[in-house]
Amino acid sequence: MKSNSDYKASILIADDVKLMRDILRTYLQSAGYEVQSAEDGLEAWQMLNSSEKPFDIVVTDRNMPQMDGMALLAKIKADPRFSDLPVIFQTGESSRESIVEGIQAGVYHYLTKPYDEKILLAFVAAALEDSRRHKTLRTRISNKKVALGLLRKAEFSFRTLSEVNGLTALLTGLSCNPEKVATGLSELLLNAVEHGNLGISYQEKTELVSQGCWREEIERRLGLPEYINKFVQVKIVRTPTQTIFTIKDQGKGFDPSPYLDFSPERASDLHGRGIALSRMLSFDSLEYLGNGNQVIATVNLPT
Repeated sequence: MKSNSDYKASILIADDVKLMRDILRTYLQSAGYEVQSAEDGLEAWQMLNSSEKPFDIVVTDRNMPQMDGMALLAKIKADPRFSDLPVIFQTGESSRESIVEGIQAGVYHYLTKPYDEKILLAFVAAALEDSRRHKTLRTRISNKKVALGLLRKAEFSFRTLSEVNGLTALLTGLSCNPEKVATGLSELLLNAVEHGNLGISYQEKTELVSQGCWREEIERRLGLPEYINKFVQVKIVRTPTQTIFTIKDQGKGFDPSPYLDFSPERASDLHGRGIALSRMLSFDSLEYLGNGNQVIATVNLPT
């Protein structure tokens, strides 16, 4: 969104401390965003409902009077008009319990105080990019759902980011619970390309995302001789009660155990939540096999 020179993303800040609102406004406006602010969750909710231009993201404190961040988040996610709106929490609470509570309620990410301008802007840019990608996926899913409803088994190979987007839309539309699967499947396919086939480490991605050159590095590596013939294989099997995805990359593999659950130590990292989100919100079971370069994700038909 921000890359389009004709469009300025609109951000709503909610914080009961005026100094914090002023600091956030200065940071975000200096980066080219349109910014409005509210003193608490209640005022923020009123502004969401009355604003002529829809907001693209909400940055809110977790602890506020009248209506706190959790209550505001619950209202946003329960309203079809705003359910896809990314919400970033800024909070002093970094316990695993508080993080999991927020993630389960639908928060996009946590900013643990104190943080600097660079971290804030990187989080906001990532949230806007993810939001745009997910909206595109939902449109593609809707367009393909009826035509491919009779498919029972299929296998695909892919290697690029654009192929990830197109294939995610196709496979999600084939699942027995598309709305549930979309985000998690996208994360797993993306992981297979960047961390699997292209060998980008966790620390390397942290640096690439913070510098705003993650996509450029992906494209650069895709053109190198050592990666050009590496593909990810995806199999989908549909039964009357389940959809089963098997994803296998050609990388060296990894130990998935640290990433299957949320870690307070990584709560403020710019990435690293994809597997845990997939396991918690998108799939009924998620199992890594062998050296970690193969994952089986299963989603059940809604009862």
